[in-house]
Amino acid sequence: MYKPTIAVVGRPNVGKSTLFNRIIGERKAIVEDTPGVTRDRLYASGDWLNHEFNVIDTGGIEIKDEPFQEQIKMQAEIAILEADVILMITNGREGVTEDDLFVARILQKSKKPVVLAVNKIDNFEMRNEIYEFYNLGLGDPFPVSGSHGLGLGDVLDQAVEHFKSLEEEVEADDSIRVSLIGRPNVGKSSLVNAILGEERVIVSDIAGTTRDAIDTEYFYDGEHYTLVDTAGMRKRGKVYEATEKYSVLRANRAIERSDVVLVVLNGEEGIIEQDKRIAGLAHEAGRAVIIVVNKWDAVEKDDKTMKKFEDKIRREFQFLDYAPITFVSALNKSRLATLFPLIKLANDSHKKRVQSSTLNEVLVDSVSMNPTPTDKGRRLNIFYGTQVSVAPPTFVLFVNDVDLMHFSYRRYLENQMRKAFDFTGTPIHILSRKRN
Repeated sequence: MYKPTIAVVGRPNVGKSTLFNRIIGERKAIVEDTPGVTRDRLYASGDWLNHEFNVIDTGGIEIKDEPFQEQIKMQAEIAILEADVILMITNGREGVTEDDLFVARILQKSKKPVVLAVNKIDNFEMRNEIYEFYNLGLGDPFPVSGSHGLGLGDVLDQAVEHFKSLEEEVEADDSIRVSLIGRPNVGKSSLVNAILGEERVIVSDIAGTTRDAIDTEYFYDGEHYTLVDTAGMRKRGKVYEATEKYSVLRANRAIERSDVVLVVLNGEEGIIEQDKRIAGLAHEAGRAVIIVVNKWDAVEKDDKTMKKFEDKIRREFQFLDYAPITFVSALNKSRLATLFPLIKLANDSHKKRVQSSTLNEVLVDSVSMNPTPTDKGRRLNIFYGTQVSVAPPTFVLFVNDVDLMHFSYRRYLENQMRKAFDFTGTPIHILSRKRN
């Protein structure tokens, strides 16, 4: 399910982070921070009126030693690139400033929906302070108080109205959506161009960039694919590419919109920590994953080189032990034919359904080969299991006591299910529930 994104934007000291925390923090039960990004408080999840969405706090992104105005501009441009709806925050106590006008002009050019919130309207008597903000040309201003939590519901109501058309558009898409993620300079753009067989600019410069511009349709062997490229979003001077935080945020955005994720590595440079961090996002999101080692043509190799590199990947990416690995070269287009059969296999695995009767036969055989664990004289009993969803395949096992389901035994059952049903390329989730 596609999750829209709200970007919280505005000049410094208007209360962006306070409102960001209000949006995600007061609904703790429905918020699940994204692993790997939460330290920077950039990217989190929220829910309003049964609509799930992502929230970007652009106030957390800083480029050191840049002019103040340039920093504000960069935050607004990130919102234009990444957001479906932009939430612009202003300060009702200070009125409209030159910086507010500066940000508003950038947002108007973006053609993205903007919801304007006038913060620090802490009581009813201050509501008249909002009318000045009509001068920004962004529609009706909504009075809010980040410190007291007032007015936020009206703002989110407006944002949800913009979501509806986006969700209908995505639901109508029946293609297999494939994203390419990875740190800068692993060759994502080159790989997309090699697949398409043409030098194509997948993403334009900041001005006028739209969601459609970064999605490219492709047909292979009668199957309809949509390539979601994250590679081309560069600001002049590579100021974005120098920011590790932004590359992770961008990867997360692409993952949300994908069925299958290609984790692209640089075969020439090898594996670094950032590769694992970005790959972990795909795993945590429950997407099908294929590991693609690019620039293989530039590697000096003998008959053991590929096996050694594959072994290293398995050691470094133990959490992706289900992901197939392929070695390609975008430059000379070698081994590209290996990609789409793997994508098709991973997508089929990701959406695979298993009959309950067959699943329970495998569970019975698994328990007979390796009996369930005991704790303080009590043994885990698995009464039956059933599949509750796909993408990724998710199973619920009904047991006598969920505390007796040790991690190691759950891992054993996962391995047995993988042997029986071939879930190549996809994570599977096994949940335990106490039988009533």
